[in-house]
Amino acid sequence: MPGIQEMIIILAIFLLLFGSTKLPGLMRSMGQSVNEFKRGMNDTSDDSSDHDKSEAPKA
Repeated sequence: MPGIQEMIIILAIFLLLFGSTKLPGLMRSMGQSVNEFKRGMNDTSDDSSDHDKSEAPKA
């Protein structure tokens, strides 16, 4: 895991690259992407468990 000093350096690089005006929008869109990815992962796991139940052999 990166320490405090490494995180500060990474943040400074982001500020230099993107500027302070674009950085909040970039972080917001990154957070939305992560949430959408998690939601998609939960949906596929729910679908696969339902799918497995429907294909169970009938005795």
